[in-house]
Amino acid sequence: MLSSQPLLHAAVFALAVLQALASDTFIAAVYEHAVILPDAADEPVSPNDALALMNKNMDVLEGAIQEAAQQGAHIIVTPEDGIYGWRFTRETIYPYLEDIPDPAVNWIPCTDPTRFAPAPVQERLSCMARNNSIYVVANIGDKKPCNSSDPGCPSDGRYQYNTDVVFDSEGKLVARYHKYNLFMSETQFNYPKEAEAVTFETPFGKFGIFTCFDILFREPAVVLVSELQVDTVLFPTAWMNVLPFLTAVEFHSAWAMGMGVNLLSANTHNIGLAMTGSGIYAPDGARTYYYNMKTEDGHLLIAELDSHPRLSPASACAVNWSSYASSAKRFSPNDPDFEGLIFHDRFTFTELTKPEGNLTVCQKDLCCHLSYKMAGKREDEAYVLGAFDGLHVVEGQYYLQICTLLKCKGTDLNTCGQPVETAHTKFEMFSLSGTFGTNYVFPEVLYSGVQLAPGEFEVLNDGRLISKTRPTKPVVTVTLFGRWYEKD
Repeated sequence: MLSSQPLLHAAVFALAVLQALASDTFIAAVYEHAVILPDAADEPVSPNDALALMNKNMDVLEGAIQEAAQQGAHIIVTPEDGIYGWRFTRETIYPYLEDIPDPAVNWIPCTDPTRFAPAPVQERLSCMARNNSIYVVANIGDKKPCNSSDPGCPSDGRYQYNTDVVFDSEGKLVARYHKYNLFMSETQFNYPKEAEAVTFETPFGKFGIFTCFDILFREPAVVLVSELQVDTVLFPTAWMNVLPFLTAVEFHSAWAMGMGVNLLSANTHNIGLAMTGSGIYAPDGARTYYYNMKTEDGHLLIAELDSHPRLSPASACAVNWSSYASSAKRFSPNDPDFEGLIFHDRFTFTELTKPEGNLTVCQKDLCCHLSYKMAGKREDEAYVLGAFDGLHVVEGQYYLQICTLLKCKGTDLNTCGQPVETAHTKFEMFSLSGTFGTNYVFPEVLYSGVQLAPGEFEVLNDGRLISKTRPTKPVVTVTLFGRWYEKD
């Protein structure tokens, strides 16, 4: 007599597949996790101690996965560093790593845990996916032995990779991605020899995956979207917010809109390091998001998305980002331009001195145009129009073109560009455009209190970012963030 449990699992899985196939939408989930961190250590801990710490984090993640599945989610993304944290050296992270095979081996760790080297973390993640009939995305560490015949082999005889894994709703390993663009502090990991463009097919669309800092570079991010035509990007991250442009929720939402895909962004939560901001983003804006710099708890987000957003009637037509600004005459001369720093980049600014008007500010080949009308000019707040055209060289090197309407921290113009989260000034209208040399431009509107503005602005085919509501909520920044990959 057959056990009822496998039959029940098969029935649940078949029903989930049929439901996904019958619909042009799917339910996505992301979990922002307040990671339980290991104690600082100069020497590696034992494998048992490492596993005990990882199990504490997986206990929390398992609860979120179960809740997401109960609410009908087909897939859940968990954060970068979500299982063991950070603060490691190359040596001290080693007990936390597992050998992760190529998904081509067709392996379900939950039902065949001894097929490869001991892999208790992969086994448990696989069982979470299988037992809840949900795709599970997690970030762990991969180790690969090497020897002296490999000229790139490290002196300790192994490669160590920051790695994303995906298990399908049967618990099978279907994707493995080695992070290609390591952040400057990730000295515990190796760079893969080549960038990986990892995709996999599901009943609810084609998915791609990459990690955190990868989003700012052509490989693999642009390759997945522009060349491999994925529908949805999975994005485990440990994002430290940097206002006014690189706060997680604003930049990730803008990236999804600029690239025309869904983005499932799961951030680590640690307010001491300004890590918060997760979301489920569609090309037309955020479906749901979370930003919390007050408490240290995790948070589950769930939302419905189009399985194939490129085919959606609401999908935006191609935008010529420089069309309007290149054909527009430069507006009348401004008050004297001045320079200021934003995240170490030297911008050219001009102040909005009147309640309404038209302004232009230029730097190198980029000219930014702004038409605006304030709902009321406040004497206690200052706004500027800014332009940056150059190579950013702090935590990595990448070429930017940015046009921004920006609230200064104070009325002293020397504060323009410093982080600010609150504002009181509302706008009756704004229209921002620039003479961009790239087609990769990400539109952002951030309101007071780090609030997004889904549905309250639009991008016209000629490259203008315009307001739709009258008046707006209090504005912190309106930005066109251009990434000129070809010039890196």
